[in-house]
Amino acid sequence: MPATETREEALVHALGSEPRRPAAFRELLRLGSDAVPAIRRGLAHPQDLVREQCCKLLDHLLVTEALGDLIAMLDDPSPRVRVAAIHALACDRCKSDSCRPDQAVVLPRGIRLLSQDPDAHVRNFAAELVGLSVHTHEEAADALVRARDNDPSPAVRKKAGWYAPGGSIHRRTAPRPARRPR
Repeated sequence: MPATETREEALVHALGSEPRRPAAFRELLRLGSDAVPAIRRGLAHPQDLVREQCCKLLDHLLVTEALGDLIAMLDDPSPRVRVAAIHALACDRCKSDSCRPDQAVVLPRGIRLLSQDPDAHVRNFAAELVGLSVHTHEEAADALVRARDNDPSPAVRKKAGWYAPGGSIHRRTAPRPARRPR
C-alpha cells in the first residue's frame, strides 16, 4: 500500500484481485459511509472488475452525492459495469435508505440502453430500470412495448413484456384506485 493510499483505497484496489475481492467487499460494506468516498473514486479505476464492484457496493451504500457518479457509469465501456450500475439505480431491496435517482435524468438513459445497447444482458437489465417509470411516463411504456415486440434477444423481449402494459409486473405494480368514501 503506497504511503498516500488510505485503508479504504487499498480495499477498493483489492476488489480487482479475485482471492482478495470477497473480503475487501465485505470490509468496505462494513465500513459503510466512511468508505463511500474511496468507492466513488474506484468508479474511475482502470480495471472493469473494480468499477463493477464499486457499483455493487454503491447499491448498498447509495448516498445522494454518488447518484451522478453512478448514472455516469451507464456509459462505461464494460457491459458488466453498466449492468451493475443499472441494478444499483433500479433496486430498492439492497438500499438501507430511500435515496432514489431523479427519473427525469435516469429514464432517458435507461430507454437509450434498452433500445440501443449492443449487449443483450445490459438491455435486459435496462428493462427493469425503464419499468420503474412505466406507470408515470408514457415514453417508458412505449420503449418497453418496442423492446417486447422488436428486440433481437428473446430474454429481453420476455422481460420487457413483463414490465410493458398488460405484462405481469406491470399489472402487479399498477397503482390501486383510490377508495371512495362511504
